[in-house]
Amino acid sequence: MSTNSIDAQLMAKMFLAGARNLESKKEWINELNVFPVPDGDTGTNMSLTIKSAADEVKGLESVTLETVSKAISSGSLRGARGNSGVILSQLFRGCSKVWRNEAEITPKNTAAAFQKAVETAYKAVMKPKEGTILTVARGGATKACELVEENPDIEIGDLLSQTIRYMDEVLNQTPEMLPVLKEAGVVDSGGQGLVQILKGCLNGFLGIEEEEEEKEEVRKFNYRVEYILNCAKHISKEERLKFVGFLESIGADVAAERCDQGLKVYLNTDDPGAALTKATEYGTMSRIHVINNIDRPVYPLHLFDEKELEEALKNPEEDSDPEPASQPEAGNSSAAAAVDLAAASSEASPAPHKDVGFVAVSIGEGLGGIFRDLGVDCLIEGGQTMNPSTEDVMNAVAKVNADTVFILPNNKNIILAAQQAQNLIHDKKIIVIPTKTIPQGITAMIDYMPDKTPAENETAMREEILAVKTVELTYAVRDTRIGDNVIHSGDIMGVGDHGIIAVGKEVDDTAIASLKKMVDSDSELISVYYGKEMSEEKAQALGEKLGEAFPDCDVEVNAGGQPIYYYIISVE
Repeated sequence: MSTNSIDAQLMAKMFLAGARNLESKKEWINELNVFPVPDGDTGTNMSLTIKSAADEVKGLESVTLETVSKAISSGSLRGARGNSGVILSQLFRGCSKVWRNEAEITPKNTAAAFQKAVETAYKAVMKPKEGTILTVARGGATKACELVEENPDIEIGDLLSQTIRYMDEVLNQTPEMLPVLKEAGVVDSGGQGLVQILKGCLNGFLGIEEEEEEKEEVRKFNYRVEYILNCAKHISKEERLKFVGFLESIGADVAAERCDQGLKVYLNTDDPGAALTKATEYGTMSRIHVINNIDRPVYPLHLFDEKELEEALKNPEEDSDPEPASQPEAGNSSAAAAVDLAAASSEASPAPHKDVGFVAVSIGEGLGGIFRDLGVDCLIEGGQTMNPSTEDVMNAVAKVNADTVFILPNNKNIILAAQQAQNLIHDKKIIVIPTKTIPQGITAMIDYMPDKTPAENETAMREEILAVKTVELTYAVRDTRIGDNVIHSGDIMGVGDHGIIAVGKEVDDTAIASLKKMVDSDSELISVYYGKEMSEEKAQALGEKLGEAFPDCDVEVNAGGQPIYYYIISVE
């Protein structure tokens, strides 16, 4: 290998360094969330996406540019969470298309890989928006191509450092491209995540993380601990970070994801007792699993053979891309955590085959019950506070014994992951209805007509969800100003379909103020879904207030059980 190129071993080392740097910065990136809601998750989504790829790279037996590229691409595609994670996986996929066929990485094919990454990512987004991760990635690709064109003999370290420096400059300009970023006083969180990955990769190239990497490779914790922390009360972001900090002090690979009951906790540690004892300060535990890591591989590899790879991902716009779409082994926390099969389904008694089935993303016992009653076959536990991965969606679809499966993401940050799963599934017809909220998903299910064809239902469902307006009531986690709204930490916010529409001190008052901006002369029905922290009595009282304030509308009050959001309210 020449001194101006990167071989497969160094490429793997650089990628893992990039993943570690993002992991260390994820909470900071989460804080860049524009809206001060208690669920900013860009850093977490990107970190979980790249971790899925890092796990496959760590499990490689044969390290070549081809195998490393495929592991990065396949792992990130299946592990992608949220819009930022899906776009990141497409960037990796684009780089893989170039590098997997090379003997070594050079400045020239690095520029080509960056350019291909941008082309691939832009194609994955129906309406690309400037001032986002896409803009930062495109700036990097453009700069890399210019540098190579100006100096074909440029050192690869100089190429990377100058490209990253320019991407930082583009990142700092994102507030000028998106007014909402400027108002919040932040740069784009997805773009920041991408820059941090590349800075970590550069550190790996320069050997800055070599000592830490060597320590990590020889460090293997004896136990894998997993449990549900059933919180006695809502755990704030500050409390969760404090809890995570303690877990990180006694182990590694820590995750504490919000779920209906409270938190889903995972970590590798030598002291499982401490991890369990600490949890008792916040509530009770269920579904406790303590697994001996010594008896099982920590980073299992899931790769298809070459023929299967060629069939795993097909893009009609260009040559097929051989990426694996395999299933995780039992116990893989990244995918197994999210899928909640409908109560009637079980492996012992498989559901009878039918023509059409349904998968929906939801969180909260009440909302889950509503979707099951409407005919949803498989629920994926998740939503705004916990975005399921592409693989979670694929696993859910696999559990539905139907020729055609409708997927209802029910969140704008999950639609891309559902569409990515659609592209990876070839044994069933998949139809993604782009529902952005829970009420849209409920409306879509209500409007499904069994006597119509899937295509006819798709058209009807897409039309009907456009008539649904939604507002979610939650609290602010920091002071900020967005548009005309001056927001203080602890304020109640009404978050509508296109941003914050009301701010107040009381939940009911803010709910009514929000609906005054939503209800019009065509409105007929107001549906209220009350969350985990609200009692039925309080919800019924709000329903009565809404009935008085909007006498021309029928008002329905339903138990949702969702965390974080006091109420989810729709107007139709």
